[in-house]
Amino acid sequence: MSSTTTTTLHIVAAVIVRDDGRFLLVRKRGTTSFMQVGGKIEPGEAPLAALARECAEEIALTVDPAAVRPLGRFRAVAANEPDHVVDAHAFAVDLPAGFEPAARAELEELVWVDPADPVTSHPIAPLSLDLLALAAASGDVDA
Repeated sequence: MSSTTTTTLHIVAAVIVRDDGRFLLVRKRGTTSFMQVGGKIEPGEAPLAALARECAEEIALTVDPAAVRPLGRFRAVAANEPDHVVDAHAFAVDLPAGFEPAARAELEELVWVDPADPVTSHPIAPLSLDLLALAAASGDVDA
């Protein structure tokens, strides 16, 4: 029997897709893996409220609830925390016309990735690989 304890992190993940079909992924300062905009849900916070807070903090996006679609819950190995898994509420988030996200707060970098060929030059978090594979298989993040 293993003595390793796995801790679950409850998070939100924003699946943001440009008109050309590329997904927005971000990398936090001091880490190597790219992942969706998002983060931990605070105690007592609803997932949609956490999504709005994280989008505002990380990329200066004010989330319009009408521009958000729930995609479901996903579990994956956490990219940056050993012996952790994430339990993620994933949401498709539409960007307002003309909005260009900028890396803010703890973010170091952002990239736009093709879901059909995501791992060309960036290490990607397990949850993000799952969400990209879902989109590539279905042709749409609403599947």
